[in-house]
Amino acid sequence: MNSEIIVALISLLGTFGGTLSGIFVSSKMTNYRLQQLENKVAEHNNFARRMPVIEEKIEVANHRISDLERRTENGK
Repeated sequence: MNSEIIVALISLLGTFGGTLSGIFVSSKMTNYRLQQLENKVAEHNNFARRMPVIEEKIEVANHRISDLERRTENGK
């Protein structure tokens, strides 16, 4: 076989291997980033679910404070 053909085949295999490894690494990085985004969204959803409960508790606390203030004003 001619030496140029052998060099060309080796170059082709090297290029093919490099391309495949680049695609594999890029895919792994994309999957990692997607997983991180999913974790952030899940954390945000948990916060958004808990927020109305906190708002309700604050509202109840404000009513209780108002009632106590009225009682102390009436008692004076």
